[in-house]
Amino acid sequence: MRIIDLQEWKSLVRHHHSFKQTHLKDLFAADPQRAQKFSLEAAGLYIDFSKNLLTSQTLSLLLNLARAVELPKEMKRMFAGEKINQTENRAVLHTALRNCSDDPVDFEGKNVMPQVKQVLAQMEHFCEQLTQGQWRGYTGKRIRNIVNIGIGGSDLGPVMVYEGLKSYSNREITLRFVSNLDGSHFFEQVRDLKPEETLFIIASKSFTTQETMTNAQTAKDWLLEHLNSPEAVKQHFVAVSTNLEKVREFGILSENMFPFWDWVGGRYSVTSAIGLPLMISLGIKNFHRLRAGFHEMDQHFQTSPLEKNLPVILGLIGIWYNNFWGTETHAVFPYSQSLHHFPAYLQQLDMESNGKGVDRDGELVSYQTGPIIWGEVGTTGQHAFYQLIHQGKKLIPCDFIGFARPLHEMGDHHPKLMANFFAQQKALAFGKSVQELQAEGVKDALLPFKSFLGNRPSTCILAEQLTPEILGSLIALYEHKVFVQGILWNIFSFDQWGVELGKQLATEILSELQGPESADQRHDSST
Repeated sequence: MRIIDLQEWKSLVRHHHSFKQTHLKDLFAADPQRAQKFSLEAAGLYIDFSKNLLTSQTLSLLLNLARAVELPKEMKRMFAGEKINQTENRAVLHTALRNCSDDPVDFEGKNVMPQVKQVLAQMEHFCEQLTQGQWRGYTGKRIRNIVNIGIGGSDLGPVMVYEGLKSYSNREITLRFVSNLDGSHFFEQVRDLKPEETLFIIASKSFTTQETMTNAQTAKDWLLEHLNSPEAVKQHFVAVSTNLEKVREFGILSENMFPFWDWVGGRYSVTSAIGLPLMISLGIKNFHRLRAGFHEMDQHFQTSPLEKNLPVILGLIGIWYNNFWGTETHAVFPYSQSLHHFPAYLQQLDMESNGKGVDRDGELVSYQTGPIIWGEVGTTGQHAFYQLIHQGKKLIPCDFIGFARPLHEMGDHHPKLMANFFAQQKALAFGKSVQELQAEGVKDALLPFKSFLGNRPSTCILAEQLTPEILGSLIALYEHKVFVQGILWNIFSFDQWGVELGKQLATEILSELQGPESADQRHDSST
């Protein structure tokens, strides 16, 4: 049965019809304790969802829908290592990568944790060699520069975490990332680096990804141009991959390949060997602190009842807006410059996972699935697009992410930052009426322009400080939220077939761009 045919879905349709004229002002006026009733805390995160367009009845109906589609059963299937990624016949066990307990994680009757711990130990050994100066470049100089070459999950996660936790990093090591096929990206990232002090990490599961391998070959050519010996590759390149044959063909020694597994999706891989540049830069201890934060949220998601479960509640609120209010976008605003890559990271996590139009039975769906994810750090975004959210015609649910204590005390910067953090949420929710403006003496001609209707929903996510543990918890929160929504929409969240067609056509067109003849008649007139 389709989800829209369930009685639980139809109940929500009726509820929305009777509720849609309600204003947040009225909800708060009717219940002075609303914030306490609609807030939860777990894994270092405090989440206040009271400024959302919902009541206890709304949550009850949404939870009924979650139970109707057997969400708890689907959660157990994921953690049990069942092959829930059916179109690729794979399990989904990224949670094993950050399992900090002694509990086994079984896949096909075998505990995968010894493999996970073995790779972590390999990473730790390499990091110690590098940071202590035992691993040196071809000319005998210490490695001082790390350049990670990857794309998608092999780039977005490490970039985001590195920027997020840069305050914890070893500043004696320069860490840079190359992902774009545009040669300018590689050029600018290495232009001031010394090849004899530079190590490249080539991150590609298949070791055939066009963008990554093109940049890897350019890196190899750049290195050999300066060091003049193929032997130099062994000291200046390592790989994160599953394709040992291709890694060897490139010139990388087999012992310098860090493996991971088919049950690790790219956008969920930051705590796998894909996180090698993070372990080097942040240090072994901080990398494991990051894993511990992931694990704490994983445990909360796995063991908490649905009504107290942070990812479940956020996932259901998203369903409420996307499918009953007709919103099509969701904005994320971290009030921390360190998290300036976080919205971009969530774009891949969410839109590559749930940007699907076919259900798990292979049938076209007739309802909206994944929303458009976008955002910017505060307060930068306030001077760019907040105008549209406050007074435009589109309803845009927003997540505001803030921290009670700053990473760096700089005068009164942080109180001002957090004043804006709270003020924007209050302004969105309650607006400013014509009567209030008149009381302030605003001229009648300006009243329509200066009034704010309010009733714009937002969720407040607060933590004490941006630490490795908190960032891990925050990422896992959104990972599991995406999973919850995928189950509700009855889609496969862990494949990404939608990126394949463009790659195939690019291969055909490349041969024509590089060939002596013009494009043939297979193409449309525009192409």
